[in-house]
Amino acid sequence: MEETSAPYPRTAIAPAGGPEIDRDARELLERAMRGDRRAWARLYPTLFDRIFRDVAYLVGACPVAEEIVQETFAIALKSLDRFDQRASVVGWLGGIARNLARRHWRSSSRRSRAYDRLEQTPLAPTTAEDPEHVHLRERRADVLSDVLTTLPDHLREAFVLCDVQGLSAADASECLGTTVGNVRVRASRARALIRGELQRRGWIGAEAP
Repeated sequence: MEETSAPYPRTAIAPAGGPEIDRDARELLERAMRGDRRAWARLYPTLFDRIFRDVAYLVGACPVAEEIVQETFAIALKSLDRFDQRASVVGWLGGIARNLARRHWRSSSRRSRAYDRLEQTPLAPTTAEDPEHVHLRERRADVLSDVLTTLPDHLREAFVLCDVQGLSAADASECLGTTVGNVRVRASRARALIRGELQRRGWIGAEAP
């Protein structure tokens, strides 16, 4: 997958939709499981924006997010017989998408520039705009991105959503399929681990907040 250098603009990400989308999705999926191909064809546009929004927050790049969503639906179609009908359709597809996003993160050779917003995070502070300081700021972002790859997936995702993309804990919990409290704990733990590693590497002082 080819990756662009900046996160997908939040203003272009479609709203998630409401409970009615979940109800419609379940009806369409149940029909698809009974062999109704037209139902599956309708399910894709019904949920594409919702799954795309969450993936775009995690991987940043629009073309990459689109490819992951397309692959998500392809995998789901092949796995219809394994869908637990007690589960949420959105949650099921979201779980597949998150696994693909994690695989992309681990395999991307250009992920160090996947999040330009890393340059503005509290753990990678900005400086004056002369060329030397701009280069230093970019290096901080590269180092922070490298540190992020050392975190477990669930901690990195919480940090990226809350501290890089600026989502609320409630919105991040919806993207990750977990509770608000869980997201807050994960993000806090990620910040502590990242800060400790940046201190070890000499990029921030020991007294940094």
